[in-house]
Amino acid sequence: MMDFLYSIDLSVFYFFNHTLSFPLLDKFFVFITEAKNWMITYVVLWCILFFKGGKRGKIIAVFSLIVITVSDQLSSFVVKNLVGRIRPCNALPDVKILAGCTDSFSFPSSHAVNNFAIAVFVNKFYPNLKWILFIVAALVSVSRIYVGRHYPSDVIGGAVIGSAIGYMLSFITEKIILHFSPVEK
Repeated sequence: MMDFLYSIDLSVFYFFNHTLSFPLLDKFFVFITEAKNWMITYVVLWCILFFKGGKRGKIIAVFSLIVITVSDQLSSFVVKNLVGRIRPCNALPDVKILAGCTDSFSFPSSHAVNNFAIAVFVNKFYPNLKWILFIVAALVSVSRIYVGRHYPSDVIGGAVIGSAIGYMLSFITEKIILHFSPVEK
């Protein structure tokens, strides 16, 4: 069964990394995969929440930092080390490496964990932002496969882990908001 799942993982990986490969997409996904290129979106969103969102926005902004810290530390230093999966760019001989390759482990994709954690978290309080949040999370996640850094299962696992973290912390944050601002929801 594991061989069958791995063969599907490889097939989907090669579809994104080889079959879809096109110079314009190469540039797009290399741009998207770099955190510094999409981080500005989150910094602007954070500033709007903190400075324009009132008491509720400040609480959500502060907890969003906790969400990112928890999701990043959990994925990068706990789950990756427990699973110990080698990245495709280190394990496979014919990977098209577009954004470098590191020796850190592959599962889960921390980019997917972090982006889905914040998307689920913020969506709980601002559902009108869901499209932009989930589109960014999906594009960043797909970029990790396209550039050769992650298998599809790394990204799917990251999305599930990140979504769970975002949901749990949104539940806690909602209780805090209700406690400090019972009139606002």
